[in-house]
Amino acid sequence: MPSIDEKRVYGTTTAATQLLVASEVGVVAVSVSDDIVGEFGIDHACTATDLATNGDALAVATDEDVLVGDYEPTGHGPAAAVGVETTDDGSGVVAVAPDGTVSRLPPGATDWRELGSVAEPHAADGALIATADGVVRATADGVEPVGLDAVTDVVARPVPYAATNNGLYRLGNGWQSVREGAFTAVGTGASGDSVVAATDEVLWHRTRTDGEDEWTRHDQSGVAGVTVTADLLAGVTSDGTVRVTVGDGWRSRTLGVPGVGAVVTPEQ
Repeated sequence: MPSIDEKRVYGTTTAATQLLVASEVGVVAVSVSDDIVGEFGIDHACTATDLATNGDALAVATDEDVLVGDYEPTGHGPAAAVGVETTDDGSGVVAVAPDGTVSRLPPGATDWRELGSVAEPHAADGALIATADGVVRATADGVEPVGLDAVTDVVARPVPYAATNNGLYRLGNGWQSVREGAFTAVGTGASGDSVVAATDEVLWHRTRTDGEDEWTRHDQSGVAGVTVTADLLAGVTSDGTVRVTVGDGWRSRTLGVPGVGAVVTPEQ
């Protein structure tokens, strides 16, 4: 069994931020320097439906299998969504099949374990799954509802957030409403101080200074996936346009790939 941590290191300089984009023609590696979208190319040809990272771990959901590490097959079969769980024992994968079957590949394991099923899976992160019926958590023995309705995207760490048809929510003492609107995507930075969420019309970016939240509106429509680092805010559209900013205006570049559904920033 290949290690999920055996992912490639992209780019030739440490100054560039690397984006990975899931598309119908493969996983696209994109190099971004400041707010300039530089070199990009198909890093692995496949029909990628989702991808997830955590530290050095990489998992990719495709129409044929779940791939890990350096795009090694795992024998799962087709997947609609995938999340990476990192524990003291290493990194494992939670995957959701197109029919809603939820399975886990524990750290170091060679066989998937079926946990249960969910309705209309949309996305996953860690052990959390965004579904038409709300947020669902994959547990050691099965799946359990966590709340909300009509969830389109979810992030599990460092603080869980959920994008829904009627608002953006943060998990604290129960789910707490953060912003109203029909949200389609959400992402958080490693520290949790930076959050980005998209509706069909705008991106909202939250930063935190001295314990105070500040939300900034960006008029960027049609964004299908988002990711954020300490210095970079990035989104991708379903038709393959990457849009980035470091705070002084947006720049974009068309990748020329169809069916884009997700973007992540591997931690270098």
